Amino acid sequence: MNAHPLHLFTHCPRCGAAGFAENDFKSKRCPACGFVLYHNAAAAVVAVVYDAAGRLLAVRRRLAPAAGTLDLPGGFVDAGETLEAACLRELREETGARATVERYLFSLPNTYLYSGYEVHTTDSFFLCRPEPGTAWAAGDDAGALLWLSPSDIHPDRFGLASIRAGICKLLNR
Repeated sequence: MNAHPLHLFTHCPRCGAAGFAENDFKSKRCPACGFVLYHNAAAAVVAVVYDAAGRLLAVRRRLAPAAGTLDLPGGFVDAGETLEAACLRELREETGARATVERYLFSLPNTYLYSGYEVHTTDSFFLCRPEPGTAWAAGDDAGALLWLSPSDIHPDRFGLASIRAGICKLLNR
């Protein structure tokens, strides 16, 4: 049986009262002040980038979760940020690339273990085109950049479930 998504929260974040209890499958309620906290999916973005030879840009994860495995550039959307702006920011932080978003591709649900807390996300995949003359360099949580030809793309080498599923979708297009 899966634990309630808010099982780590035992006290009300509003008034501090103990006894913060399950309200339903995705929320907890405070018996003292009535505050209800909902566990909703966080927005995340994924940049899909191909070079002129049709190779896919991948990064090697430098940090947990799934350190050492392959990934696509991306990450969490900041408050007040559009999905497209977040995608371009994450791509720039991890690869140095300045780019444009060509189009939205698809979305997939995911879970991401961060500081011992399972964050549920909805990952939005975007096809991005780098600006000419882009200087590529691994940065932020990317340990290395790799350009994978279609025959070198193996979903099982990608460490996060939604990215593996996304790679399968991209290969089947």
